[in-house]
Amino acid sequence: MVSPRQGLILRKVVEGYLDAGAPVGSKSLAGDPELGCGPSTIRSELAVLEEQGLVAHPHTSAGRVPTDAGYRFFVDRLLVAPVQRERTFELSLVRGEIDAAMRATTETLSQVTNLLALVTAPPIETATIRHVEVLVLQPQVLMVVVITSTGGVTKRMFTFEGPVDRGLVAWAAEYLNEQLVGLGLGARMLARRLADPALTAGERAFLDELSPAFLELAATADETLYVDGTARLLSENRLQDLSQIHDLVGVLERRVTVLEVLRAALGARDVVVRIGAELELPALGQLALVGATYGLTHRPLGTVSVLGPVRMDYGVAIATVREAALQLSRYVTDAYDEA
Repeated sequence: MVSPRQGLILRKVVEGYLDAGAPVGSKSLAGDPELGCGPSTIRSELAVLEEQGLVAHPHTSAGRVPTDAGYRFFVDRLLVAPVQRERTFELSLVRGEIDAAMRATTETLSQVTNLLALVTAPPIETATIRHVEVLVLQPQVLMVVVITSTGGVTKRMFTFEGPVDRGLVAWAAEYLNEQLVGLGLGARMLARRLADPALTAGERAFLDELSPAFLELAATADETLYVDGTARLLSENRLQDLSQIHDLVGVLERRVTVLEVLRAALGARDVVVRIGAELELPALGQLALVGATYGLTHRPLGTVSVLGPVRMDYGVAIATVREAALQLSRYVTDAYDEA
């Protein structure tokens, strides 16, 4: 059980260590007018906090540093919301491709927090078809362009043995837009619409040739992870040793592993904080993650998060991630509503 005075002392230790990066001693704490007690009392309370596993002695230093459990207690019970200030996180998300929105979010998030930013895009199968183009590039070469509800654009080339009837191409473009616009990329209805028994044998054969542009789109797409700030995090010596750097780089190279960590950590609707061992991945044991989901009102579509040293400014990280998720949710809601 942490008393109010012990909680205040713990908050001062965390804030002092976040500011200076050095152990916080009882003498410096005694000079804080908010505490209103002498060094001997503070030393006694620090000893209790150490017994509870919330602070620790680094080496032989007389000062204390917060443990992972101390950071967790701080985030859950002691964190004071940052003083209201001019908004520093503002995305310029104009209507366009989802890829551009994800990149802008990742870059801005990393710049504002000075941490590694990780953003996952909505799974492609959650999008719907907005428009289809069938273009003749050469007499025997066609390109099918599919534009999705989120602004994503995919292109696929098809080569035929001989010149293609341009009238058939114009019919296919009109038919595909009539039949497929508004359908989800993972919907079984796509295959049914392309296999309409009312079509002539020639029309059906032509659509069969073009069908991979639609039927294989969702099946071949992986969840996309956007990362920004790796160089910044490494260049500023914010990780403690080479093994930390090696572990972090190794995890980022295995993007499937990162996606699994994000999915496991971000099950809630509000901002989630995972500190050290809570990430359940040894390579991330000395790091912390702050993240949130974004999406439609009743349908999460992706995640927004920052990853960095346990010694990070949690107030700024939490506020920034929350705002990024809110702005991305507005963006994708507009995109899906326009579908």
